[in-house]
Amino acid sequence: MAFDAPLPEIDVALSGGLRERNQAARRDRVIRAAMELASEGGYEAVHMRAVAERGDVALGTIYRYFSSKDDLLVAAMVQWAGQLRDRLADMPPSDDDPVDRVVAVLSQAVSALERRRGLTTALVTAMSSTDAAVAAGKVEIGRVMLATLQAAVGDSSEVSPAAMRVLGQVWFASLWEWVGGLADDGTVAADLAVAAELLLGRRPAAESAI
Repeated sequence: MAFDAPLPEIDVALSGGLRERNQAARRDRVIRAAMELASEGGYEAVHMRAVAERGDVALGTIYRYFSSKDDLLVAAMVQWAGQLRDRLADMPPSDDDPVDRVVAVLSQAVSALERRRGLTTALVTAMSSTDAAVAAGKVEIGRVMLATLQAAVGDSSEVSPAAMRVLGQVWFASLWEWVGGLADDGTVAADLAVAAELLLGRRPAAESAI
């Protein structure tokens, strides 16, 4: 090619798309690094400089995407919730009863969280932040989890969306107790099963046997 040949025209759309993909890849690396650090040492182990080193990005790059550690960890929770939704879409619970399907979804989610206590502690702690910057992320988590539970319910008209929102609040409160050492492994899932049956219109088995 001659040195005085005209420069090739750049496809702006393609260039923009590539730039967006690169930005998304860097953002994902940051989130993954934060989750790894949290898994290893909980909330206190997630320092922005450590995240930058683990994710192989500049510290300033992290602050372009996230305003604080809590903002970053809430984004990680959004990603986790989305992965749960996608996994359950591929392998939905097979129970006939809609309440049983919701309980199955919650049990799978709790089991996954209990296997990674450090990470769960970090995520729940960040979710408790009063920082206004994390509000949008918390709303998104609630939206994704509500959609996940609604998908488990299916077309049933017997289950109130408001009841499922309350169930999500019970879930968070139960996780907070578990993270704080006030509940043993398995307690969260058991409590959620009772809450689901009460909120979604069915008496708990233990109560109905009385």
